[in-house]
Amino acid sequence: MTNLFHLAFPVHDLDAAREFYGGVLGCREGRSSECWIDFDLYGHQIVTHLAPDYPRHTAMNGVDSDSVPIPHFGIVLQMDEWSELAEKLRSKGVDFVIPPKIRFRGETGEQGTMFFLDPSGNALEFKGFRDMSSVFAK
Repeated sequence: MTNLFHLAFPVHDLDAAREFYGGVLGCREGRSSECWIDFDLYGHQIVTHLAPDYPRHTAMNGVDSDSVPIPHFGIVLQMDEWSELAEKLRSKGVDFVIPPKIRFRGETGEQGTMFFLDPSGNALEFKGFRDMSSVFAK
């Protein structure tokens, strides 16, 4: 069996989370209650927990001339999957914090990247690599 990553995080509205993670990102919904929902994010378990008063994060960090929202989470995909997701998100009208682009072009660690927020302001980054062996390359 493959080990899975688990992340639980706050959202302000479960219906909006269900629409975003299920409807926009296409995550299969798992178990749920009146205060949380499990989602399958590319085979990993993410759990949205209702916390309507949880403050939104606004910290940013400079990376390769971009202001990157922190904290953030996401998935590292093969480049073709990343490109397909970028087009899907564009077609659904997702407002990007950092639009899909290639970062570190021609350098070690070249990658596609895009940042966007869920309805509760949680930042997500999805990366794309042509060569997955370069994900941790120095």
